[in-house]
Amino acid sequence: MYRSAWFLARKDVQYMLRAKETVFWTFLMPIVFFYFIGSITGGFGGSSGNTKDPLVADIHPEAGFLASHLEQRLATIGFDLRAPETVDSDSRIPRLQVPAAFTDSVLAGNEVTLTLTRKTTGLGADYDDFRIQRAVYTLLGDLVAATDPDHPPTLERLSILAQNPKTLELDVAPAGKRKHIPTGFEQAIPGTMVMFTLLVLLTSGATLMVIERKQGLLERLASSPLSRPSIVLGKWGGRWILGLIQLAFAMFAGSILFGMEWGSNLPTLVLVLFVYSGLIALLGMLLGSIARTEGQAIGIGVMGSNILAALGGCWWPIEITPDWMQKLAILLPTGWAMDALHKLVSFGAPPQSVIPHLVVMILSIAILGWLTNRLFRFQ
Repeated sequence: MYRSAWFLARKDVQYMLRAKETVFWTFLMPIVFFYFIGSITGGFGGSSGNTKDPLVADIHPEAGFLASHLEQRLATIGFDLRAPETVDSDSRIPRLQVPAAFTDSVLAGNEVTLTLTRKTTGLGADYDDFRIQRAVYTLLGDLVAATDPDHPPTLERLSILAQNPKTLELDVAPAGKRKHIPTGFEQAIPGTMVMFTLLVLLTSGATLMVIERKQGLLERLASSPLSRPSIVLGKWGGRWILGLIQLAFAMFAGSILFGMEWGSNLPTLVLVLFVYSGLIALLGMLLGSIARTEGQAIGIGVMGSNILAALGGCWWPIEITPDWMQKLAILLPTGWAMDALHKLVSFGAPPQSVIPHLVVMILSIAILGWLTNRLFRFQ
C-alpha cells in the first residue's frame, strides 16, 4: 500500500510543479510578500525597550554647542548615535545632518533646517521621525528656559537645566510580564509562510482533484489494482510534499535574503511546520472532494485562505488584537501554527510549550483523514 501511495504522491508533485500558477504562488509571491509586508510593518509593535535604534549624527564641526545638546537629547530618547565615518555610505541607518553655524543661527532667531535622510519607510520610520522632532522641540524648550537677559545660554546651563527635577513626571511600568511582539520580517516571514501554504494547498491541491475527476483519471485509478486507502494516502502525500517544499524554500529564502533568525528550537519549529503542512494538505483534499467545479475550488480556496490568514494572525501580530480575536485565533489552524511559531521564534519559549499545538493538529489530522477518506469521490 505504501509503495503505491508513494508512487502516486511523486507523480502528483511533479504534475503540480509543472503548472506555472503553482510555481508562481509557491516560490515567487511569498518572497514579494516577505519584502512588502516586512518593510511596511517594521516597528509595528513598538520597541522592546532593551535596545537603542541607530542614528547617524552628521554634525558639522562648526555647528556649535546647541548641536551637542541635541545629541544628548537624542541619546536620552533611545537613539544610538553613530559617527558618519563609522557607517558605510549605502547603510540603511537614517542620517541626521546638522549644518554649520547651527548655534549662531538659532540664537540669532534665524530659521535653520535639519535634514533627515533614510532608505526605509513604514511605521518604524514614522516613529523615528516623531522622536527626532521631539528632541528638536525639547531643545527649543530648554533654550527658552535657559535664556535670561543677564546670562546668555551655554552648554553648561542647558546641561544643568536638563538635570533639574521636572515639575510633572509620568511613570510608566508594565502591569505584568511584557512580551516582545514580533514585527517587520520577524512577523511577515512566518505569517506569509503559513498563509501561502494554506493558499496553494487549498487552490492547486483542490483544483487538481476536480480536474482529475472531470477527466476520468480518478475513475481509472478506481479500476486499477490500487486500494482506496492507497489512492487517498498517495493524493494526500503529494500535497503534503508540495507544502513541505514550499515551507523549506521559504525558510531558506527568509534566512538568506532577509536575515531571518529562527531561534534555538529549530528542530521543534520544523516539526510544527511538518505537521501543519500535513493538516492543510488534508483540508485541500477535503475541498477537492466537495467542490463540483474548478471555479468553486479556487473561489472557496482563495476566500478561505484569506479569512483564516487574517483571523489567525498571519497579516499582523495577533498579540496586538483584542482579546476576543486572540481567543478566536487559537481555534483556527493558522492560529495554532502562528502561536507556536511566535512562541519558538519570538518569545524564546521551550519546545514543550508547543506540545498542545502539535496535539491539536495531530488530532485534527486524524479526524480530517477519516472524513476525507469517507468523502473521497472517484466520479
